[in-house]
Amino acid sequence: MSNVRAQAAHTLFQVVDKGISLSVALPRYSRDLSPQDKALMQQMCFGVLRYLPSLEFYCQQLLEQPLKGKSRVYQFLLYVGLYQLQHMRVPEHAAVAETVNALKSMRATGLKGLVNAVLRNFQRRQIELEEQAQQIDACKYNHPGWFIKKLQRDYPNEWQTIIENNQQQAPMWLRVNNRLNGRQAYADSLSEKGIEFTLDDQFADAIRLTKAMDVFALPGFADGACSVQDAAAQQAARLLAPQNGERILDACAAPGGKTCHILELADVNVVALDADAQRLDRVRENLDRLNMDAELICAQAQDTDSWHKGEQFDRVLLDVPCSATGVIRRHPDIKWLRRGTDIDELAKLQAQILEAIWPLVKSGGVLLYATCSVLSEENQEQIKSFLAHHDDALHVPLHDADTTDQPGWQMLPGLTDGFYYAKIIKQ
Repeated sequence: MSNVRAQAAHTLFQVVDKGISLSVALPRYSRDLSPQDKALMQQMCFGVLRYLPSLEFYCQQLLEQPLKGKSRVYQFLLYVGLYQLQHMRVPEHAAVAETVNALKSMRATGLKGLVNAVLRNFQRRQIELEEQAQQIDACKYNHPGWFIKKLQRDYPNEWQTIIENNQQQAPMWLRVNNRLNGRQAYADSLSEKGIEFTLDDQFADAIRLTKAMDVFALPGFADGACSVQDAAAQQAARLLAPQNGERILDACAAPGGKTCHILELADVNVVALDADAQRLDRVRENLDRLNMDAELICAQAQDTDSWHKGEQFDRVLLDVPCSATGVIRRHPDIKWLRRGTDIDELAKLQAQILEAIWPLVKSGGVLLYATCSVLSEENQEQIKSFLAHHDDALHVPLHDADTTDQPGWQMLPGLTDGFYYAKIIKQ
């Protein structure tokens, strides 16, 4: 039988040292675990990635030298043990014993004494070590330095709140399928099942669950009654405002939540485009569950010659590739996989896609630019530059703070994920 802590250590090693995303590594190493153990493993992996600099610091203080080379994976087992002791409700004796026991399935019983000693020593010195860690910015904030600097520049009064929210567990939001239910009717069906939730008037189709749960325990999920989608992401289709009979492009569409939402709101013809064939399969799966259809095309959005057939679109949703710094609480590996140098490259790619897609918008048509980033280079600065170079682009304010100087609507992580939207009409 697979040991959950050993599998967590292997997963974390793949993410941090090998650069594999958590969404790929986690299923690979948890496939043989029970549902209960899968949930425990996910909690451990998310937790270690949220507090990685602090856990690294503790190991620096507790080990004579770090574990390297072939022993490197056991360093991550130590992180798993330390995270349990500091942040989880696992009884301390069980956290230590089970972490040491994981070495058996990792065929490294010779390290039992070392792992036991490190964890026991942490228990004795925990308060002292935590106080020392708070004096180091990397440990105090548990975010990479380049990202903290960008947040301080863009959000001088809010950067610490953003960081604190990134360290929290993300809420589970549902999007009600308006073709099958009104939101209140679906909320009533949740109440009948004893599922607790809250409604928020600013999100017309959204229900926030008090506690995350298995989707197949939700009433009507298999039949398309609802989908899991953060309330911030749900704003895309609402702001795009599709109208019956229109031809709409959802560029960079995978995994398909926004594509499906557009089809739930109006009888339209949607072209869903994505460069990743596997992720495009997810779009098809989502459409099938909701009994909907769209034209799926696998291609690079900016390479319009390879996929565009000449007909322009009434509306375009351009959810461009981005740093994903607005969804760190859902994907804590982003902090350690992303590099500061990536942002300039992403901004160049976003500008290329914007330039390539703009001619595909009809005169009088709408382009909605979207990212799940909180960084100005990918958002406000991108749109300001685009507007400055296109006389036929009319900026449409989405709220009072959406101005020509600071165009777009920036949602920050908190109640919802961090998202950015800017709406442009072709004159």
